[in-house]
Amino acid sequence: MFNWFQSLLPRTSDFFAMFERHAATLVAAASALGELVHGRPVAEDHIAEIHRQEHEADDVIRQVLRSVRQTFLTPFDRGAITSLIGSMDDAIDEMQDTARAISLYEMKSFEPEMKRMVDIIVEASGLTAQAIPMLRDLTRNGPRIHSLTEKLVQLESDADVVHAAGLKKAYQKHSGSSPMQFIVAREIYKHLERITDAFEDVANEIDGIVIDHS
Repeated sequence: MFNWFQSLLPRTSDFFAMFERHAATLVAAASALGELVHGRPVAEDHIAEIHRQEHEADDVIRQVLRSVRQTFLTPFDRGAITSLIGSMDDAIDEMQDTARAISLYEMKSFEPEMKRMVDIIVEASGLTAQAIPMLRDLTRNGPRIHSLTEKLVQLESDADVVHAAGLKKAYQKHSGSSPMQFIVAREIYKHLERITDAFEDVANEIDGIVIDHS
């Protein structure tokens, strides 16, 4: 009976293409966030692009989760597949939350530390997009993948330093005269930090795959 059931399942699915498609949404959304905080016109277009890419990413993760359930042979453990795509999706979800907060509070200008954190996010998305296709050949690409994930982890540490400095600066500037502006700044920094944390999680998930399967 079980053998008959297995025969109905697709033997393989192209999980690598799905990962790469999701990574492309991360790059596009991060680029739009960069355009937004650096004041490129028109802000509404950049916010709309982030939302569009998040919806595209949602389509991808649904496809991945469906394929994990339906496919008999997967390139990695099913748990590794869902954890990796989940951490990638966390990053773009937080980008969308950042865009929503910026729109809600009608922010028109951004502190240098916010811009620096977004620059880090743009770089992290690019490193992720470089690393993901290399999962197709772990034996050959393992050392290079590890080099990229090390950079991702370092970027998260750099972002922590920038986040702390920016938050302190915002407190000193606004806590007495304009507490609401401090609250808004704190929320934006919170979302930006969560994006960088998610990219660190992506790096850790990729490293786990390399360790377990190379």
